[in-house]
Amino acid sequence: MENTIKFKRVSSSKEIKSMLKVDFRRMFKSKLFYILLLCALVIPVLMTVMMTMMDGSVSVDPQTGVETVIHGPENAWQSIGTLPTDDAVHGENTEGDAAAMMGGMDIMSMCNINMMFMLVAVFICLFISDDFRSGYAKNLFTVRAKKGSYVVSKTIAGFVCGALMLILYFVGAMLGGAISGLSFDLGTLSIVNIVMCMIAKVLLMLVFVPIFVLVSVGAKQKAWLAICGSLGAGMLLFMMVGMITPLNSTIMHIVMCLAGGAMFSIGLGACSKQVLNKTSLV
Repeated sequence: MENTIKFKRVSSSKEIKSMLKVDFRRMFKSKLFYILLLCALVIPVLMTVMMTMMDGSVSVDPQTGVETVIHGPENAWQSIGTLPTDDAVHGENTEGDAAAMMGGMDIMSMCNINMMFMLVAVFICLFISDDFRSGYAKNLFTVRAKKGSYVVSKTIAGFVCGALMLILYFVGAMLGGAISGLSFDLGTLSIVNIVMCMIAKVLLMLVFVPIFVLVSVGAKQKAWLAICGSLGAGMLLFMMVGMITPLNSTIMHIVMCLAGGAMFSIGLGACSKQVLNKTSLV
């Protein structure tokens, strides 16, 4: 009787599950992960307090003599998004309302929770570049993992990190508002709108994370190139975040973000896999 050796083929689901265990273990043991989460919590507190203290202060341009009055936040929800006007709520959008829906151009409109979409790029780029710099990725692809499973695992890990950043920023924004004595009046909004806004932002991470993963696997061990490329690519969509996930979000915004996240994750995930297949792993 002949002895035969049978090799069991590992299913894709088991391979992805195994990769996720490794990535989550590395992520939760990484100092970078906790530093970025701490930044997500502290940034809104410091910004809200500082902007409130600077409210009403005047700066003068020494060359032109033009005075600029700094306007601080009046409402705690401004750290999450631009409050809609009554006209916008009733469908009477003026040019000013349209600008507000797109996020406006004031400091609080630009430097709000949407910054987390850019901050997560730092985590993903350094997380992936470390794999190639240490030789872990080359060894991984040689002995067991498929490149598709690697991309899926990194996308999910980045999504979880991004979601946690958004949640902690929200907590920090509420703390900053309370410390600064800002109003928590919702006006024409409701708690349901705020919850849907946050859900939409979390789901929108599935649009940005695949972009950062694609740039990172292309840059490989060059973390600086990955970060620059990711921030540049992310800025192309950044100005639309406020319009896609406004404070008065509805179920339509959630569905739109979910559909966009699914398309970007699948489409760019396939592109990331092809990049790994066609390029050198060192």
